[in-house]
Amino acid sequence: MSELYAGLISGTSIDGVDAALVEFGNRECTLVHSCTTPYPAKLHERVRTLIDDPQTTLAELGAVDVALGRFFAHCANELIDAAGVDRAHVRAIGHHGQTIFHRPGGAEPFTLQLGDPNSLAARTGLATVADFRRLDMACGGQGAPLVPAFHEWLFGSDEELRVVVNIGGIGNVTVLDPGRPTSGFDTGPGNTLLDGWIRRCRRRDHDEDGRWAASGTVDAALLERFVTEPYFSLVPPKSTGRELFNLGWVDRHLEDLSDVPDQADVQATLAELTAATIAGALHALRPGRLIVCGGGAHNGDLTGRLARRAECPVESSDAFGIGPDWVEAAAFAWLARARIAGKPGNVPTATGADRKLVLGGLYPGA
Repeated sequence: MSELYAGLISGTSIDGVDAALVEFGNRECTLVHSCTTPYPAKLHERVRTLIDDPQTTLAELGAVDVALGRFFAHCANELIDAAGVDRAHVRAIGHHGQTIFHRPGGAEPFTLQLGDPNSLAARTGLATVADFRRLDMACGGQGAPLVPAFHEWLFGSDEELRVVVNIGGIGNVTVLDPGRPTSGFDTGPGNTLLDGWIRRCRRRDHDEDGRWAASGTVDAALLERFVTEPYFSLVPPKSTGRELFNLGWVDRHLEDLSDVPDQADVQATLAELTAATIAGALHALRPGRLIVCGGGAHNGDLTGRLARRAECPVESSDAFGIGPDWVEAAAFAWLARARIAGKPGNVPTATGADRKLVLGGLYPGA
């Protein structure tokens, strides 16, 4: 018996809300409809300001939370209306929200996603599952990555080792090895540094197909400095975000060079860093397939660099019936389904939590 769920997420790239309406069967899913809604300019500015300079008033923090909740509700309603389905048939919405700050280490680890789920439930009339990460953190985990359970369900094989690579703002991998527990972790920057650098230098939101990076030359000295970042040598479970990998991080490394590279060469080096850190995380695995999803799957220069370094076939998640832009949104629809069914949504070998957990708070539709 099939079921309809919606999934919503805005990632570290902050380029808009990805929404997916997914029909789930026992071991398969069908993407019924999907869309990306860019942030309104004023809301985008408020969110980016919170993330890039995480200092604000309690009044602004609460107001942005509600504003985001209303915007996510708008995105969900647009998705369901465009799909032409009776919303009574949609069991629930899986609502990730917008990550504002993620600090899994220290004496008081926490993660903060904004987008008030009460506003979502009230404005859609649908049950909403939200706050997926904090229970995992309360039980000793990183709260991330949360997509490995869905990757295992959708992409797993009994016959070959597969690795799913999600290249969003941050890169993460899921290792699907038959006969062994699924694992996964954040590898480091995905698109976030590439997007930030081209925005600063050329006033563009992203490097279309990696053409600007392809026009440059990798600066070996700069790349060598980049890879000394201690995060890369940490043993998983581990997770990261824009709190670490941002343009300030790039600037600090550039300041240490006697000869500053051309802007295009910096972009090329950042692309090589993403490919190198993903491939380096897989060097001992020898996967049969590398399945790429996320916005980076559309960057031909980046996927080419990854294929050369990984030395194994690289293919889009399209080959498995779901486009790379929608895998993460579909994952949160699946996590909402798991919550409704009372089934675990985390993978302790990926997050580091001390047990399997049913994730997310349930907010009934009003």
